[in-house]
Amino acid sequence: MGGVDPVKSVFVDTSGFYAFLDLDDRFHGEAKRLFLKSEAGEWALVTSSYVLHESWALIQARLGWDAVEDFLRELVVRCRIVWVDERIHQLGAARARQARERGLSLTDCVSFEVMLAEGCREYLGDDEHFKTAGFHAAQ
Repeated sequence: MGGVDPVKSVFVDTSGFYAFLDLDDRFHGEAKRLFLKSEAGEWALVTSSYVLHESWALIQARLGWDAVEDFLRELVVRCRIVWVDERIHQLGAARARQARERGLSLTDCVSFEVMLAEGCREYLGDDEHFKTAGFHAAQ
């Protein structure tokens, strides 16, 4: 059967969104390169409603409202958003409670469950928890 290979999905973490917007972030250059690579059609970006919530709060607190507007206008529109339902929330909460790691957030654990549900193995971000969970940084 002939056909076009489906474009792979890459999950965008809060750390990826934030780094793109913060010129002083150590991951800024790489985040910008990866977002541009996705824009060239090499992959499709996906994120979750929990990451949007977390990102908005972080960007507003650290960078201000203009950066929130840039986030919404320039970055969120590039992503397909998975709206977290009760089942995915419960799976993420169970994962977080099982891990019992102080630095591992509920949002990270929900992100892992979204990635598994979406068949997504790569992420755009600067968070070691994704590697520990068996996911790979986008190249």
